[in-house]
Amino acid sequence: MWLINSSLHPAHAASSISSSYMTTTTTTTTITKPLSGGLENEGEKLEKIFQQWGEDIRPEMKEDIHDPSYQDEEGPPPKLEYVWRNIILMALLHLGALYGITLVPSCKVYTWIFVTGLSITAGAHRLWSHRTYKARLPLRLFLIIANTMAFQNDVYEWARDHRAHHKFTETHADPHDSRRGFFFSHVGWLLVRKHPAVKEKGGKLDMSDLKAEKLVMFQRRYYKPGLLLMCFILPTLVPWYFWGETFQHSFYVAALLRYALVLNGTWLVNSAAHLYGYRPYDRNIGARQNMLTSMGALGEGFHNYHHTFPYDYSASEYRWHINFTTFFIDCMAALGLAYDRKKVSKAAVLARIKRTGDGSHKSG
Repeated sequence: MWLINSSLHPAHAASSISSSYMTTTTTTTTITKPLSGGLENEGEKLEKIFQQWGEDIRPEMKEDIHDPSYQDEEGPPPKLEYVWRNIILMALLHLGALYGITLVPSCKVYTWIFVTGLSITAGAHRLWSHRTYKARLPLRLFLIIANTMAFQNDVYEWARDHRAHHKFTETHADPHDSRRGFFFSHVGWLLVRKHPAVKEKGGKLDMSDLKAEKLVMFQRRYYKPGLLLMCFILPTLVPWYFWGETFQHSFYVAALLRYALVLNGTWLVNSAAHLYGYRPYDRNIGARQNMLTSMGALGEGFHNYHHTFPYDYSASEYRWHINFTTFFIDCMAALGLAYDRKKVSKAAVLARIKRTGDGSHKSG
């Protein structure tokens, strides 16, 4: 373990560990000597220095930072209340998607243009839930339209549930508490009424940043009327009209199968990435590194890192490695549409690995 040069003034230290992603010049961290004394104590001190001077890279928003002080109330859990409308619709969707799989071999290549989850990963997740970067109006407009097409609740509701998931993870206030098993954290949480603690704690989160964003609130106001058009009608009509796909293939593949794939890709982050994998950054939380999930969810499977550092725009230590969403954001930055990308310094990551990791990181 190495220590950043302690002779640096805190203000200089903050600038020296700023990410090269945010500037055109690459900056490096000055390395001096090994930590002395208790490793965990020194690592914790170093991490606090980073948080105070260099790692407070998102001072305007803390609602997605884990709150370890929150504990579940004692007593039996409330009785499950099934939402039969959701159960029936979800069953019909997946039956239609299964039929769509049988049609894939006879589909035209262009039909797959609609199979994308970037509206969730780059939009609702990294931009609006965590404020890890900023986007100019054309990119925000594209992401909000694509988010409506993805049909996973409007951005405001998605972000509120996701912030609650981070702040109260693996408690009753977590909307998809992974302690309740794979099926519940994957899809079951959408088939039953929310736990009272989810409503209570989620309702108290500070969502003022999204309430102040006119585009997000416009989408929320007109979300339901636009769902049928954006999620099912357009994905069916575009392949059928523009490149001569059959109506049957357009509906079952471009609409239903596309929607089911995007849903399950997102859900795997809640289920598989909380149950299977290593915890190199924080062994005390349930979120894990799951490479298969990263492949299916466009880079969102580095989940132990993400829950440890939710303010990192890459949601990963490794930038483009199995992470198409980071590549997309970087491309948008190159075009001037994304900016102020937040990145945790390597030294702060290493300090956290030494203090709370499970020993599986290659640096260990």
